[in-house]
Formats: sequence, C-alpha cells, structure tokens
Amino acid sequence: MSDWIDVVPAAELATDDHRIVDIDDTAIAVFNIEGEFFAIEDLCTHDYGGLAGGCVENGQIICPRHGAHFDIRTGEALTPPAYEPVATFPVRIHEGMVQVRDDRDD
Repeated sequence: MSDWIDVVPAAELATDDHRIVDIDDTAIAVFNIEGEFFAIEDLCTHDYGGLAGGCVENGQIICPRHGAHFDIRTGEALTPPAYEPVATFPVRIHEGMVQVRDDRDD
C-alpha cells in the first residue's frame, strides 16, 4: 500500500485551483472543486501533455494543447480528441492537510 503524500493545507487551495505533486515519477494534479478535493494524473490521454495548465470550468479540465475536456471528479474523457480517461487517485483531508496517494499498485 502506498503512503499518503501531503499536498497543501486545505485552506490554501481555492475553488478551481490545483497543486501538482510527484509520486514515484507520476505527476498528480489535485483540485478543489466547490470545496471537494479530487486528483487526476497530469497527463492528457490524447497526446501525453500536461493537463494542469488548462482552464477549469464546471468541474472539467480543458487540455491546453488540443482542447479535450476531462471530468476532474471521474477522469472521464468528455470530448475528442481524447477518448481514454485519465487516472484518478484517492484524496483525503488529514489534520487540515490535503493528501493524495497512488493506489494503482495496491
């Protein structure tokens, strides 16, 4: 089982903002969407560019390279040119700190 990694104090992550954390060479973007925290891999499944530089609208991240939309809550690819979902990761608040972990190998 992987360890929980501190990302940012919950009070410091504003709505629609994000932080990036690296876990074992995987960039993970952690978002605050209307007071709930979600984490996705910072990697577009269409061309493997970073997603976190894109705009966040209505719980979606828009890839800054080709405009594919992904649901931040589920990782689902919502528009072409992406068809595969991005990986999602568990997030928790522990003692006021947003934490994430990569559970894919658990």
